Amino acid sequence: MKIAANDPNRKSWLKGTAGCDFPIQNIPFGVFITKDDIITIGTRIGEYAIDLGAFHQLGYFEGIPLTDDIFMQDSLNDFIADGRKTWRLVRNRISEVFDENNPILRENAKHKGIIVFDVNEVEMLLPIDVGDFTGFFSSKHHANNVSNIFNFKNTEIESNWLHMPLAFNQRSSTVVVSGTSIKRPLGQTISDGRVAPVFGASKKIDFELETAFITTAANHFGEPIPVNEAEEYIFGMVLMNDWSARDFQKWETKPLSPAASKSFATTISPWIVTLDALEPYRCENPNQEIQNIQLLPYLKQTSKNNAFDIKLQTFIETENSEVNSISASNFKDIYWSISQQLAHLTLNGCNVRAGDLMSSGTLSGATKNSYGSLLEITKDGEEPITLKDGTKRAYVNDNDNVIIRGYCENENGRIGFGKCTGKIIPAIKH
Repeated sequence: MKIAANDPNRKSWLKGTAGCDFPIQNIPFGVFITKDDIITIGTRIGEYAIDLGAFHQLGYFEGIPLTDDIFMQDSLNDFIADGRKTWRLVRNRISEVFDENNPILRENAKHKGIIVFDVNEVEMLLPIDVGDFTGFFSSKHHANNVSNIFNFKNTEIESNWLHMPLAFNQRSSTVVVSGTSIKRPLGQTISDGRVAPVFGASKKIDFELETAFITTAANHFGEPIPVNEAEEYIFGMVLMNDWSARDFQKWETKPLSPAASKSFATTISPWIVTLDALEPYRCENPNQEIQNIQLLPYLKQTSKNNAFDIKLQTFIETENSEVNSISASNFKDIYWSISQQLAHLTLNGCNVRAGDLMSSGTLSGATKNSYGSLLEITKDGEEPITLKDGTKRAYVNDNDNVIIRGYCENENGRIGFGKCTGKIIPAIKH
């Protein structure tokens, strides 16, 4: 089916969309509360939020097989479960109705008043009821940097990393939507040379610049998903800040994966950008046939264009509202593709469901200004950075607001994810 919604020449009758993250070619999906306190599923064009529950009730999806309440819910899970054909039909219809040459809604003031809102008049909610949450470790630059900082064996990534996408299971209960404040967590730390740990608030709160993808119900228990079919079951992507308490992490990851150091909070952006919308920005991911490494057949992809050119930026906004650029990287540097991640996760027969969340792991580039965490940028605090106001940061301070942005831009135009933000607030007194 043709993705008519991606037509780069299409313009919307909703004005002010030029150069923004949400032109008519994007049409992401999210959940919000309207000014009338109604929870609905919606999309966004420019600075306008569109109530898809009202859009559907008023007949604008006529001819598309949708249940009456599909958009009148507090999560996208049921819509995601309908599959790619439905997603594409819905995006195509929305782009058709909001095309500048289509008067059907443009000239209906009554319907417009029910369907279209100023985006600043709505409150964004978590877009999915997160089922399972798996965190991958898919950036080679990040893996090497962490290995060097923590003096792992041979100061290089272990050989298994080059053969499969490594991952660990995380807490879905603490996934929160952008704009949610994060309390500095309490836990155990240990100082060098000490035998016993001490209890207290983490002194090394870090951001992790990541993306994540959301799946539909893809396979039955016991049935792997072939790598070259995996994208059929991926709805879309969000920005993610997978917060870490590095001092907790260093103590507890001996020998297992992190738990309390990661489970206190994970922030995602509110708008899910579909894989269909990202299609014009597809590009090659790094070469994997290196160092005499031969991938096992289940990980070999027939296409070379298995990544997306998503420019990623991280900022810290201080209490005085100064915004400081911290790093800039790109999703296209990801070593293990999202298809390989999903194929590997299900190889053993693990089944995935609509609303499952799979994160990329920290996305770092080859240079210091493209590292995706303060752990790497400051070398675990040994080389603090100086902000505009003259203060230094080894890690995130209380009342720092971390902002992650992501967008694609080429000759086809520009689409983006908006912002993924979270402010660290003081720990509970103990």
